[in-house]
Amino acid sequence: MTPDMAFECLLVSRDPKVVCTLNHVLDNLSISTKVCFTPSRAMNELRGGSADLVVIDWEMDPTTGELLDDIRSSDAVHKKTVVAVSSQDRSFPGAQMVLKKPVTTESIANCFRSVYGRMLRDYRRHARYALMIPIIATVDDNRLVPLTVTNIGDGGIGISTKETLSVGEQLSFRLQLPEARRAIYIDARVLWIRDYGVCGCEFMRIPPVDLDILHDWLKERCQVKKPLLPL
Repeated sequence: MTPDMAFECLLVSRDPKVVCTLNHVLDNLSISTKVCFTPSRAMNELRGGSADLVVIDWEMDPTTGELLDDIRSSDAVHKKTVVAVSSQDRSFPGAQMVLKKPVTTESIANCFRSVYGRMLRDYRRHARYALMIPIIATVDDNRLVPLTVTNIGDGGIGISTKETLSVGEQLSFRLQLPEARRAIYIDARVLWIRDYGVCGCEFMRIPPVDLDILHDWLKERCQVKKPLLPL
């Protein structure tokens, strides 16, 4: 994501037709684009950048397959959306979609309507919003544990505590999100523990009404730049 909350694309191609046409459509989708002419340069960009989308011209270079393998092996936590551009009518391991050559504005727009929806869902699923809310949670053995909720997202929360917790333990608590109409009830399970009592937890159960409150709260804070094209 760029500072103005636009998705970022890394476009790997030397074909002027592909680059110009894709740039035009991606701009209308409010997706910021950086062009790389070689797979090796693209991999360097990916290691230090924050691209949400990678578009690869498959017939550009013999090492293109290696780039896809590198993306798959190095991007295990937050998967990037990968689109292959090719004149071949087949699937490509590691690419979620294939854009057929010769590319046109219409074919790209049709392809990227689906791609954009996928990117938006992935972003919302992985986005975390910083908090600093002290609460008292009940643990499996009915212990009361003081902790601080440090972040929250669609699938879980981050916490910190001076008490001893174990991976797999379940916490139950009520959380009053800033500006939410009421506190929500959460059952969460500890997934991992780091030094100084920092833990990551996944949601196990949230009552349907409370889940609606959480989703509404998250949507208000997920302000992605609106595309110019109708989706």
